[in-house]
Amino acid sequence: MKVAVLGASGRAGSEITKELAARGHQVLAIARKPEAIPAVEGVSPVAGDASDDVKLARLIEGSDAVISALHFDVPAETLLGALKTAGVPRLLVTGGAASLEVAPGVRLIDTPEFPEEWKVFAQGGIVFLDALRGESQIDWTFLSPPAFIEETPRLGRYRTGADRLVVDDKGESRISFADYAIAMVDELEQPKHSRARFTVAY
Repeated sequence: MKVAVLGASGRAGSEITKELAARGHQVLAIARKPEAIPAVEGVSPVAGDASDDVKLARLIEGSDAVISALHFDVPAETLLGALKTAGVPRLLVTGGAASLEVAPGVRLIDTPEFPEEWKVFAQGGIVFLDALRGESQIDWTFLSPPAFIEETPRLGRYRTGADRLVVDDKGESRISFADYAIAMVDELEQPKHSRARFTVAY
C-alpha cells in the first residue's frame, strides 16, 4: 500500500514508518522537520504541516491510507477534511489512553493516580475520539496505547482490548513504541476495528 504517515519524525511515528517500510509498503513520511525522519528504503520524507488541510490534501492525494501520529493540536475535523478532499478512504490514529475504562464507568483520566499535568493533553485525545465517532464517510480507527508506552525493546507481541485498559497479571499496562507500531500496521493490513477504538498492551 501507499501510506502517508503524519508526524513521522516522532517516537511513535518513526517506529510506525519503519514497520511499514519493513513490510514493503510505500511510505510518504510527513513532518515539520523531515530531516529527522528515519532514512529507510521505501520511505519518502517530505515537509508538511497537517494544520493546513488544503496543503495536506495535496500531499496525501493518491494514498491508500493515512496514519496520524500527531499530537491532538490538529483537530480531527481538519484531518478528516483533508482526507475527503484527497479521496483517501482510511485514517488510523495514534490515540490516547485517558478515556479507557479501568472499571465500569470509570476512565483512566478520572483516577487519582492520573497526573494532573497530563490532563490538558489527554482531554485533546478525548475530544478527537468523540469527533471521529461522529464520522461516517472516512473509515477510521483510533488505537489507544496502554497507560505507559516506552522506548523499550521490541518483543513482537501484544494483546488487544476495546474500551477497557489492558493490564498484565501484575496490574501493569505497558508496551514499547516498536510493538505499538506492529499493532498499528497489523490493523492497517488486516482491519478488525473499522470506525472503532481499540487498545493494546503486553
